[in-house]
Amino acid sequence: MDPNLLTLFKLSLILDADGADLTFTQRPRLLQCNQTVLLLEMEKCGERFSSDMNHIHPDDRCNLTHFIREYHVFSFCTEVNAERIGCFWPNPAVEHFIISIHKHFFSNCSLERVVFIDPPDDTLMLLILVPVFLTLAMVALVVWCSKRSDILA
Repeated sequence: MDPNLLTLFKLSLILDADGADLTFTQRPRLLQCNQTVLLLEMEKCGERFSSDMNHIHPDDRCNLTHFIREYHVFSFCTEVNAERIGCFWPNPAVEHFIISIHKHFFSNCSLERVVFIDPPDDTLMLLILVPVFLTLAMVALVVWCSKRSDILA
């Protein structure tokens, strides 16, 4: 059910409950999502994004700072056109189109696997001994406080 229709229905129930006489002179116009028009508009957004991305060197396409403005314009274009046509954003058709754009431009942008190495021995020893000594200090403090409270009581 369309959220606007549901809101309108709730509003009419509230006004009817208050005893007000509410008459509509015309029905609210509800947009129906036209998938064909939506895909045509997505193609226009994609063509503009493609032309913008052609100005960016292929080696820089994996660095977001080089094309963030173009990507924002593309995303905004898809969102505005989907809402203008009366479709939800993102919907499966728009998601499929965006994924195809990603596959086309960013397929070679896989993350490099991070190789973890052990820290130096001094750092490792410090990371082990500090919690051990803190634990021993806390145990000693608890024992000392419990004996002292027996003396004071």
